[in-house]
Parts: sequence; C-alpha cells; structure tokens
Amino acid sequence: MLSKIPIMLEKVSKKHLDREILRVAVITELDAISLYEQLAAATDNENIRKILLDIAGEEKTHMGEFQTLLLREDKEQVEELKAGKKEVEELIG
Repeated sequence: MLSKIPIMLEKVSKKHLDREILRVAVITELDAISLYEQLAAATDNENIRKILLDIAGEEKTHMGEFQTLLLREDKEQVEELKAGKKEVEELIG
C-alpha cells in the first residue's frame, strides 16, 4: 500500500508536474481498490463485504476521473493506450 508518494514531486519539471500528480492519484486509487477487494474477500461478514465492495466501486469511479484528466494532459499516453489495445486485440481478439 502507498503511504508515501513514490516520486519526489519537487524534482519533476513544472511542465510535467500535473501529469505526475494525476499518475500518483491513479496509483493510489488502484491501490485502494485492491485493498478493499482483498478485505472483502477475506471477511465472512456479509455487511462488511457489501460496504467494502461498494467503496471499491467508488474508488473505480475516482480512478476513472483521474485517468480522464491524465488523458487530457498527456496526448502521448492516449496514443500508447490505443497501441496497447490494438496489440491485445491482435493477440487474443
């Protein structure tokens, strides 16, 4: 789990700072999703599981919000995502 930003933001150029902030935000949301889903799988308490999975779903929405902003800021990322999708489709359909 993240408890510390994995990069030194003060060393990132001003031009790329917002991109890196958004990438860190995406990472933290993915980390939270993973945590909540693992905890939900570990409990036998249906009420706890239900709440954890609901919160995990909310984190997925947050991740989508940050990803949308990132794709507005980084056009190269948009193109690389398209290339990655194409490669998967070619390999597995």
